[in-house]
Amino acid sequence: MIRVLILGGTAEARELAALLDADHRFAVLSSLAGRVANPRLPVGETRIGGFGGVEGLADFLHGVDVLVDATHPFAATISRNAAAAAERAGVPLVAVVRPGWVASSEDSWTRVPSVAAAAAALAERSPGRALLTTGRQDVAEFAGLDDWWFLIRVVDAPSGPLPARREIVRDRGPYTVDSELDLMRRHAVDVLVTKDSGSELVAAKLEAARVAGVAVLMVDRPRRPAGVESVATAREAYDALAALH
Repeated sequence: MIRVLILGGTAEARELAALLDADHRFAVLSSLAGRVANPRLPVGETRIGGFGGVEGLADFLHGVDVLVDATHPFAATISRNAAAAAERAGVPLVAVVRPGWVASSEDSWTRVPSVAAAAAALAERSPGRALLTTGRQDVAEFAGLDDWWFLIRVVDAPSGPLPARREIVRDRGPYTVDSELDLMRRHAVDVLVTKDSGSELVAAKLEAARVAGVAVLMVDRPRRPAGVESVATAREAYDALAALH
């Protein structure tokens, strides 16, 4: 029996857990960070919460044959910890890294290296109305932009400082192009601020922005740990795990 630990919370993590659960060669445990109040749970055994950094995860891996990092592309800390812990424990590591989004000739995107850079880019523009979809933990970066109005879409309520002029919408994808268009038009959105998650579940906002002529501030992904084998899909991860033994 091949014991697999999936660091997850993404659609790819849930898909991989289902594939492994259906294969009698694997025993799978999925781990979620616990940052979302009501997460979508995968098939099979699940644990919620951190490991206590690199050392704690390395200790946990003594009972694991293969580690899979299927976390969000912006979960930089856990990806670094996973790489370091897997090396320390001598456990193979496979990362599931979905492709990022690519702008077409009809898009009006500006790529920025961080959420803080996105806030700085907004500050340099004429004040307007922004749809903010970077996640609840990053809302505070925009708190000082008093001239802007923000429509803030989050799964869970944001904490910390908030922009003075705002409306908060708590919602979770998947979304449709029509619903995203309606949202942008009803609120007269000028700029969409988002992260390059690459997820198809929330990609409709990009097509809606294209149709509506809404500018996009696209936050680039953080750099991933070097030397880690990566695949693009859950199916490719499943094939890679099957080939290890």
